[in-house]
Amino acid sequence: MKVMAQLGMVMNLDKCIGCHTCSVTCKQAWTNRAGVEYVWFNNVETRPGQGYPRRYQDQDRWRGGWVRNRRGRLTLRAGGRVRKLLSIFANPVLPNIRDYYEPWTYDYETLVDAPLGDDFPVAEPRSLLSGRPMAVEWSANWDDDLGGIPEQGELDPIVERIRRESEDKVRFEYEQAFMFYLPRICEHCLNPACVASCPSGAMYKRVEDGIVLVDQDRCRGWRMCVTGCPYKKIYFNHRTGKAEKCTFCYPRVEVGLPTVCSETCVGRLRYIGLFLYDADRVTEAASVEDERDLYQSQLDVLLDPHDPAVVAAAHRDGIDPEWVEAAQRSPVHKLVAQYRVALPLHPEFRTMPMVWYVPPLSPVVDRLTETGHDGESAGNLFGAIDALRIPVEYLAELFTAGDPEPVTRVLRTLAAMRAFMRDVTLGREIDESIPAAVGMGAEEIMEMYRLLAIAKYDERYVIPTAHVGEAHQLEELGCSLDVDGGPGMGGPFGEASGRPAPVSVETFHALRDRQTSDTVADTSASRVNLLNWDGKGRPEGLFPPRGRR
Repeated sequence: MKVMAQLGMVMNLDKCIGCHTCSVTCKQAWTNRAGVEYVWFNNVETRPGQGYPRRYQDQDRWRGGWVRNRRGRLTLRAGGRVRKLLSIFANPVLPNIRDYYEPWTYDYETLVDAPLGDDFPVAEPRSLLSGRPMAVEWSANWDDDLGGIPEQGELDPIVERIRRESEDKVRFEYEQAFMFYLPRICEHCLNPACVASCPSGAMYKRVEDGIVLVDQDRCRGWRMCVTGCPYKKIYFNHRTGKAEKCTFCYPRVEVGLPTVCSETCVGRLRYIGLFLYDADRVTEAASVEDERDLYQSQLDVLLDPHDPAVVAAAHRDGIDPEWVEAAQRSPVHKLVAQYRVALPLHPEFRTMPMVWYVPPLSPVVDRLTETGHDGESAGNLFGAIDALRIPVEYLAELFTAGDPEPVTRVLRTLAAMRAFMRDVTLGREIDESIPAAVGMGAEEIMEMYRLLAIAKYDERYVIPTAHVGEAHQLEELGCSLDVDGGPGMGGPFGEASGRPAPVSVETFHALRDRQTSDTVADTSASRVNLLNWDGKGRPEGLFPPRGRR
């Protein structure tokens, strides 16, 4: 057993109101610059809907993630080293800008400077790529107003899959539609296909906390990582020629602060904490034959941080005692492994994602309320979960590779919590049979309610900080998949081909030279390490010369 730590996130979908605050704040923090106008490290999708980019879940088309071959071993769906070498200069399996959307702005100059006249001036949309007028036809949040209706709902790959099984089960009549919001970031997987797909070794998974990052100096713009990621959460910056992705706000979490999307979430639906897992079992767990067993196999990889044997092994493997203590208090471990109400997104991709979701009970409750029934009654809720097959089957395709049993169990647990806590809130006699029906006690279900509904800031975010004495190590972390038998391509075509560069940024002069030079610019000696800069003074070359405008 090799114990490693992994930062993870849980999102409670019942609390998401689709306000997109997380998306906007992430955009402002990480991708508010040229070349990444279309990039959303965090986006909120309306389900049912096509998602962003369009139909990203259709791996028959996009060839992302892993597949199990006849010998029971994992291989990249898009092909291994030979296939990548043959297509390295022209990757044929990539979403184009129409699958994302062509970013635009508005012609505000015409609107402001138009001469006085009888007609009102119009600020027509103009492409941020070409500058020409364009018709706005799609965007990252286009499903927001159209989810669940015939124009978009029928194009959802999950709906197509369900419909093939039974044509009569899914009808997108407006009055029968159900919908919910699905926020998405990079999954920071335990078995990331993007890392294994990268020919230049620029993609790596940090040993310290499992965050998957892109070394911008090593990236050569092959875009194999975009193909390899089944969630399509890696983007290509057409200005710099580099791949970019969600960083889990690692400069913030290293000092104990939550990610920007979590910090600004209006619904307080996000939880961040630490998992301990057995790295020796990751490949075996991702290789199980039946896709429906992947959820349980992923749970089996996670370790109990309260187990004395696990604690001893963690200390042996160099995990700081404070990190073990943080794992013991971790809200994500409680929701995922203890209460088992959080599920992984598309485990059938075999990447073992580490962003988990508490599925929404709202569609079931809303349907009961609309029909005049008590939407909070345990008996009504339990019966409705069994009867309303469409939401359960749809959620199962999202979170459990099509197996409805775990989804039903989670929804019944949430329904029991809701019914039990209503009696507590109204001062009624406590019915012990309600939590007992889902295998829980009254005290346990109240603890789960506190975590899901009213947990305070320090209970939702339990993030171990990096010690000052260890800060320099964070600059030179290797890859946690760089082991014998790991999922990478190995040799000169994978994460084993070198260590990442220090956490540093290009100086002003280096950036200007690289963006304006006709040849490859040498920036190796023109970087400033931000971890060692206290914010005082002006590191040489980092900023433009004084007086320059």
